[in-house]
Amino acid sequence: MLDFAIFAVTFLLALVGAVLYLYPASRQASGIPGLTPTEEKDGNLPDIVNSGSLHEFLVNLHERYGPVVSFWFGRRLVVSLGTIDVLKQHFNPNKTSDPFETMLKSLLGYQSGGGSAGEDHVRRRLYGDAVTVSLHSNFPLLLQLSEELLDKWLSYPETQHIPLSQHMLGFALKFVTRMVLGSTFEDEQEVIRFQKIHGTVWSEIGKGFLDGSLDKNTTRKKQYQEALMQLESTLKKIIKERKGGNFRQHTFIDSLIQGKLNEQQILEDCVVFSLASCIITAKLCTWTIHFLTTSGEVQKKLYKEIEQVLGEGPITSEKIEQLSYCQQVLFETVRTAKLTPVSARLQDIEGKVGPFVIPKETLVLYALGVVLQDPSTWPLPHRFDPDRFADEPVMKVFSSLGFSGTWECPELRFAYMVTTVLVSVLLKRLRLLAVDRQVFEMKYELVTSSREEAWITVSKRH
Repeated sequence: MLDFAIFAVTFLLALVGAVLYLYPASRQASGIPGLTPTEEKDGNLPDIVNSGSLHEFLVNLHERYGPVVSFWFGRRLVVSLGTIDVLKQHFNPNKTSDPFETMLKSLLGYQSGGGSAGEDHVRRRLYGDAVTVSLHSNFPLLLQLSEELLDKWLSYPETQHIPLSQHMLGFALKFVTRMVLGSTFEDEQEVIRFQKIHGTVWSEIGKGFLDGSLDKNTTRKKQYQEALMQLESTLKKIIKERKGGNFRQHTFIDSLIQGKLNEQQILEDCVVFSLASCIITAKLCTWTIHFLTTSGEVQKKLYKEIEQVLGEGPITSEKIEQLSYCQQVLFETVRTAKLTPVSARLQDIEGKVGPFVIPKETLVLYALGVVLQDPSTWPLPHRFDPDRFADEPVMKVFSSLGFSGTWECPELRFAYMVTTVLVSVLLKRLRLLAVDRQVFEMKYELVTSSREEAWITVSKRH
């Protein structure tokens, strides 16, 4: 079982930078099929860049060499696993650790963990509980913001082209900032300011660290560092205010404070969650609505379920559990969009996959984007078909990849809830329609997005 849910291309560098390594005496990858270095210093980095993304590079690599492949990232050996069978075989000695937290905090310059295994487990549990409690406490706010977006779309003429990605990012930012940080972000200008800072930090995590361009561009690096400092400064100020005040609204920060974490731990967890949950939620909302616009029968079936479960009343946290087909739609969205196409682990001790030995301190990639499109696991993998998740064996495979169930990460669980509420509110009153002749191309970075703006139109049901 793979104890992670969400990772990204750029975390590869975070892990590489987090460990000291020597120039390998041999450029042979312990008998694992794959590439020799294109360049002595950069390894196969030029091949990754030329492929367009790490995901696309891995697709080609696994097609050529099979389910277990190797290549070189700089002077470090990397092994990639590209089928569900080899992923299940991979011996993982770090089940007590959270690789998402480890890698993202390393990338941000934070110290991940640092305590005993028991202390780290307690902290991760507190983090997950903080998401659950603050989401429940702010459910009325989520419903309010969803209805505000509905009213906005209802005001448009049916010919109006709506910039879906832009609206979803704005929606996610409004909810995440107020749920995490509180009433300060009721001010629209504060949200806009936060969005600018957030965008600068996230864009460099998604690109600049991977291709090395950030270190080569002093202006961009300065802008990134200043944006991260501004983000931390904003959060520190709010943490201080929440510690000394008595507020009606319960936020994510409040849960962390009640858990008696120190200020640095609270700061790190707030940065991680505010960055990751916002983008993952925005992209999941975008892709879900996009696929509904291109799959009329799926949209009709989902609308019917929403009508049967909700009737004339609003959606509630209790009724969400009854929206089983909606859950299938979200799972199929994650799979079809390859929402998070790559994850990574450092092999702490020697392991074995099939006939191949993976040496200690090898960087091991889970090529999730490859696995999620494997026709031996997913018949007709490029078809958007939520009904495939009605089968229990399919659900077990999906859960084993960390996208649902026990190993589902807090950020993805949060995104599922938010997307369910928004889609339910929108579909009760609107038909979601595709724009004719729109070219839609995927962009594989930390989280998969569209290369161009995704445009839709809407029409009223009643």
